[in-house]
Amino acid sequence: MSQDFVRRLPDFGAGFARSFGWVDKIHLDMALLVLLMATGCYGLLILYSASGEAGTSVFWSASAQADETILPDALIGQVMKFSIAIMVMLVLAQISPVFYLRSAPWLFGLGIVFLILVLAFGPEINGSKRWLRIPGVAGFQPSEVMKLVVPLMLAWYFHDRHLPPRIKHVFWALVMILVPVLLIANQPDLGTSLVIGAAGLLVVFLAGIHWRNVIAASIAMLVSAPALWFVLKDYQKQRILMLWDPERDPLGAGWNIIQSKTAIGSGGLFGKGLFQGTQSHLDFLPESQTDFIIAVLAEELGLFGIVILLILYMLLIGRGLIISVQAQDTFGRLLGGSITFTFFVYVFVNIAMVSGVLPVVGIPLPLVSHGGTSIVTIFAGFGILMSIHTHRRIML
Repeated sequence: MSQDFVRRLPDFGAGFARSFGWVDKIHLDMALLVLLMATGCYGLLILYSASGEAGTSVFWSASAQADETILPDALIGQVMKFSIAIMVMLVLAQISPVFYLRSAPWLFGLGIVFLILVLAFGPEINGSKRWLRIPGVAGFQPSEVMKLVVPLMLAWYFHDRHLPPRIKHVFWALVMILVPVLLIANQPDLGTSLVIGAAGLLVVFLAGIHWRNVIAASIAMLVSAPALWFVLKDYQKQRILMLWDPERDPLGAGWNIIQSKTAIGSGGLFGKGLFQGTQSHLDFLPESQTDFIIAVLAEELGLFGIVILLILYMLLIGRGLIISVQAQDTFGRLLGGSITFTFFVYVFVNIAMVSGVLPVVGIPLPLVSHGGTSIVTIFAGFGILMSIHTHRRIML
C-alpha cells in the first residue's frame, strides 16, 4: 500500500462556491460549471455562424404579429445534445469516487467485450465499423466510452501500488492501453485510438514514471514509427503525405488543409464579422460545422476570437488541474489529471490538425464542434471531476 499524501493549493473558486450553499449539496463545482457554460455558449455562437441557413427550422413567436425566427437544424440539435450531456454530468457528479474505483475493472472488461462485438457484428459504414446496434436503443459507440474507462482502469491499477511504479507494473499498464487501442485502430478509427492511447499514457506519466524511462520509450517509438507505415490504411497514408505537401493534390486529399489555411489567414486580427465568412458559407471549407469549425472562427472573428476561446480552454484546464492536485487520494489525482490532460489533447490535436501541423485524424474541437457522443463524453469527464472534488470524505 502506497503512502498517500495530500497537497494543498489555494482553491480557485472555493469562495465563489461558498456563495452558493446549494452547490455543495448537489456536488457541483461552480467555477467549473460556469466555465463549461461560457465555453458551450461561445461554441453555439460559432456553430450558429458556421451553419448559416443550410437546413433551418422556423419557430413562431407568441406575439400577435407572429414574427418568425429561423434557426439552423444543426444548432437546435447541438442544444439538445448539450442538454443531454449536462444531465449526464449532473448524474455522474452525484456518484462517489469510491464507486468508480470499485467498478473500474468491470467497466474495462465490459468495454473490451463491446469493442470485440463491434468488430464482429457492427455494421460497416463508409468502410469502418464503429457502432453497435442495440434493439430499442440508438446506435452505441463503445470507443467513445473507452476514453473515460481506460484512464479509470489505470487509475484503479496504480492507486494502491508503490509509486513511482516498477517496470513490471508499467508493462501491464501498457498492455491495458494497447488492447483497446489496437481494437479501435482496427475499426479503423485512428483519431479515437490516439486519444485513448494518450489518456492511458498520461495516467502512467502522472504515476511518477522516471524520466529516463520516458526518454527510452520515446526513442523506441521513434525507431519503430517507420514500421507503422506498413499497417496504415491507404487513406491514412494519404493524409500524412498531404501534411508535407497538400499542393500535390489540391482538388482532392489536400483540399481540406488548403481551404482551412485560407480561412485562418484571411481572418486577420478581428475577422470579417459573424456570418461574413466566405470559405464556409460558400462551401469551400468541408466539415465547417465539425472538425474544421475553428477555421470558421478564425475567418469571422480573427485572432481576437481565437484568443477568447483559448482563454476559456486554459481556465477549464487550470481548474481541472487544481481539482486533481487537491484530490484526497492517488486514485482521484491520477484520474482527474488524466481527464484534464485528455481535454487538452483534444484541443491541441484539433487546432494543430486544422492548421496543417498534424495530419487530419477526425478529432472534434471540444464544446464547439457539432457532434453527439463526443459532447456527452466530455461532459461525463467533467462530471467525474466534480465528483472527485465535492466528495471530500473518501474512505478506501
